[in-house]
Amino acid sequence: MVSQVEAGKTFCSIKKNNSGSWNKIGDANYDGSVFRWFIVPENLPKRKAFVSYYHADDEEYRTEFDNLFDDLVTSKSVEDGDIDPENSADYTKMLIQNEYLHDTTVLIVLIGEKTKCRMHVDWEISGALDYKVGDKYAGLLGLFLPSHPNYGSEKYTLGSIPKRLEENAKSGYAILRHWTDDRKKMQEYIEAAIANRENDAKIVNKTIPQMTKDECK
Repeated sequence: MVSQVEAGKTFCSIKKNNSGSWNKIGDANYDGSVFRWFIVPENLPKRKAFVSYYHADDEEYRTEFDNLFDDLVTSKSVEDGDIDPENSADYTKMLIQNEYLHDTTVLIVLIGEKTKCRMHVDWEISGALDYKVGDKYAGLLGLFLPSHPNYGSEKYTLGSIPKRLEENAKSGYAILRHWTDDRKKMQEYIEAAIANRENDAKIVNKTIPQMTKDECK
């Protein structure tokens, strides 16, 4: 790089925008001994993430998450139409766990106003915290969306997020943060949730009954 700069070439930092396109942030600076760059995410392996969310309200943020962060994580979700609504509850749970969650490193919950009362979100969190599903536990990260009443607040209202997520936040296993399009911050949030897998003794799962129906529309 030094020889290239001395030959008159420049280097720059880039970032993604909400539509998934790459944009230049600014040129790197070389003072003769040190390169100085605009802050960008670390060069880490892509993490395997499962994104849990309420499709009817928060699809926009699910799409934006992929556009902004698809070079940081390999993300997947249960999309509308993936699972036959006529399937039994037990069969649906089995599909979620075996087909979607078995190799998940971190489960990311997009927390909108009604996420707390969605049955499949509860099942997805439960599966990610079940050692039998993937022979390991997934990290758990909850992201308050701008549509949530407590977005941007230092504290949240008890009962305003999925119960299984809330209990694991209380125990110290789950990481709760606020939605951001800052790629470095998001990487830090994800890595914090993954690091917390070492604290699996704090997981609260089996003592919480799984939801049997959606509690709001």
